[in-house]
Amino acid sequence: MDIEKRLKKIPTSPGVYLFLGKNKEVLYIGKASNLKKRINSYFQKKYRPPRTESLVSRIRDLDYIPTSSTAEALIYEANLIKQKKPKYNVELKDDKSYPFLKLTITEKFPRLFITRQRKKDRSLYYGPYTNVKLLKKALSVIRSTFLLRSCKRMPKKPCLKAHIKQCVSPCNGSITEEKYKKIADDARLFLEGRKKDLLKRLSDRMKKASKNLDYEKAIALRDEIEALSAMWKGRRPPPPLNREISRLKDVLGLRVLPARIEAFDISDISGKEAVGSMVSFFSGRPQKDEYRRFRIKNVTGIDDYACLREVIRRRYARLLKEEARLPDLILIDGGRGHLNVARDELDKIGPVKIPVISIAKEKEYIYVDGKKPPLVLPRSSPALKLIMRIRDEAHRFAISYHKLLRSKSLFNDKKHAPPTVRAWAGLTPFQRRVYRAVSSIPPGEVRSYKWVAEKIGAPRAYRAVGHALKKNPYVGIIPCHRVIKSNGSLGGFSKGKSRKRGLLKREGLDVG
Repeated sequence: MDIEKRLKKIPTSPGVYLFLGKNKEVLYIGKASNLKKRINSYFQKKYRPPRTESLVSRIRDLDYIPTSSTAEALIYEANLIKQKKPKYNVELKDDKSYPFLKLTITEKFPRLFITRQRKKDRSLYYGPYTNVKLLKKALSVIRSTFLLRSCKRMPKKPCLKAHIKQCVSPCNGSITEEKYKKIADDARLFLEGRKKDLLKRLSDRMKKASKNLDYEKAIALRDEIEALSAMWKGRRPPPPLNREISRLKDVLGLRVLPARIEAFDISDISGKEAVGSMVSFFSGRPQKDEYRRFRIKNVTGIDDYACLREVIRRRYARLLKEEARLPDLILIDGGRGHLNVARDELDKIGPVKIPVISIAKEKEYIYVDGKKPPLVLPRSSPALKLIMRIRDEAHRFAISYHKLLRSKSLFNDKKHAPPTVRAWAGLTPFQRRVYRAVSSIPPGEVRSYKWVAEKIGAPRAYRAVGHALKKNPYVGIIPCHRVIKSNGSLGGFSKGKSRKRGLLKREGLDVG
């Protein structure tokens, strides 16, 4: 095929391109954010520098490798230049001037990081790379895919990266040395561009897991294969949240992908101020404008089942009447009895053929409509974590509404209201949003100031978040000690850093 025909078929994705001579020798290797534009620019009739003119006159064929990003193209470009040593590539001849990626395969739990010093220490070095900014982006992509540790010394307890799922945390024994080595070997194959070897390795593991009835592991490996395949075909890999939903569909045996999930919870104290909540999630993310609160009207005393019936009836009778879109899955906070009540009420309303599941607290058993034994998933299961996250949000929303109703009744007599209630009434709307977000952080976990800012919908206001928490009047009530800086340090605190460190240690965390 001549070059003109090849030029018409080149994709517009980022990638690496190779120019070949008459004997198929590699003359030049380059990367581009748009392969089609970049390669075509060499063959346009315009002035070219003498070196470029010499290169173009020798080109007899070309090849290219599409990638999902320019950062990924940078990795492949450097490795190919090292292997092929093209005549017209001169930038990377001086290895001392540019950074490398270093994989410390001699360590018990290998690390992957950027370095400018190439030592004879039996570690693997990849590069050199000419663009440090792109290299850092590429390293971020690799770490988010293979979850290798980045700490110089292994900490005694999991760090912030472990809590935000950017590391498999070998420090606390959550992964064996053998399994970690497999992840490091996968990263090695990726860095060396050995796509077929890596995909075959993952595919063999997936088949073995499926044969051993370890479906969660098989699904996780399938998702990893799909993500890597998408990257190598020049498409962006599916986001982790979409993979969670896909896994949930397989685990529950659903026909339709549960993109839209509505979850319900009932809250009351001794039968007083009973309320119901409904939260809506789409593609694994909360849709807060779709949240609904229900003040129970027709139930007296303690009767969760009757309250749930009322909430389900009010919600879906209205949706049917308005001919509005129904969710793909309904989640109930409760056990088998709650599931049966919800299903029975839906059948009474009309043709509402929506799958219903419930999740029971403590053991986190999942009850599925039409299946007798509960579904028991491992705590590490992404599908279970998604269900728990949605359930916890429904519970939080119900509790917040219940507290609101109670506080309104208290504020009717402010003279006799507790000090905390009077103080809360004097807060600004911004402070209330901050404290509500912080209150959702589970015990034993930490979040960053930026996380809180994003949670309240003001991602640039993390400094204001820090200021609000520093003057927090609710130490011991609002868990502001669970908010630390993104770099892992403690940050400001009204009662002093030692007090903050002490509160975290009580929860089993060693921070700062």
